[in-house]
Amino acid sequence: MSQAVERAIDRSNMTVSDEVAIQITNMNKWYGEFHVLRDINLTVNRGERIVIAGPSGSGKSTMIRCINRLEEHQQGKIIVDGTELTSDLKNIDKIRSEVGMCFQHFNLFPHLTILENCTLAPMWVRKTPKKEAEEIAMHFLEKVKIPDQAHKYPGMLSGGQQQRVAIARSLCMKPRIMLFDEPTSALDPEMIKEVLDTMIELAEEGMTMLCVTHEMGFARQVANRVIFMDQGQIVEQNEPEEFFNNPKSERTKLFLSQILGH
Repeated sequence: MSQAVERAIDRSNMTVSDEVAIQITNMNKWYGEFHVLRDINLTVNRGERIVIAGPSGSGKSTMIRCINRLEEHQQGKIIVDGTELTSDLKNIDKIRSEVGMCFQHFNLFPHLTILENCTLAPMWVRKTPKKEAEEIAMHFLEKVKIPDQAHKYPGMLSGGQQQRVAIARSLCMKPRIMLFDEPTSALDPEMIKEVLDTMIELAEEGMTMLCVTHEMGFARQVANRVIFMDQGQIVEQNEPEEFFNNPKSERTKLFLSQILGH
């Protein structure tokens, strides 16, 4: 199990609703001739915490990037919070305002302070007054335990601190769903724990989360469901205990033996 996740998880508040947050039906995507996603079907309920695992090139990141239209799917349906993702820009904007995304690379604006990075979207997209946006930003910077960095620039922070800023920046838009695309893979080992701890706190507060990650300790402790993808398909999905201890697919067994070393 990953050493990065070691504190006890409080699951008392981590309830899953019957309300559907994301519905993906027969979704397909191509890059030219390459069929990158094949017949993806996935229902995510409000409050669910889903970890998506699989080898490089299996379509994990592409799938979650389709959920807020950073990638365009060619067939099937994606419905987020009751709104279908089509080429309708109004729908795309609506969904993006409800869905936060945290990337492998932090994508912070280097010429803006941490506080300015966090207030930009609320002020421009939600038309939040500057003073209110700054109060919200400080609230979430405190939440990720770096309020003292508010007036610094991204280049002055460590990788782990920058990733926590990126999470705080997403939270400033008060999203109902958070997508994480390998948020710790660009970090040094000692910085991984601080980012995962921030994500664990979000999970404990009931945030709906989809997380592409290789941190299997995090998957065991936090996820309701682990999804294994290979060659653009969902090969297997199950609750963590069953997924890790009793994988059904030979492909899943091989992946787990390689990543866990048994």
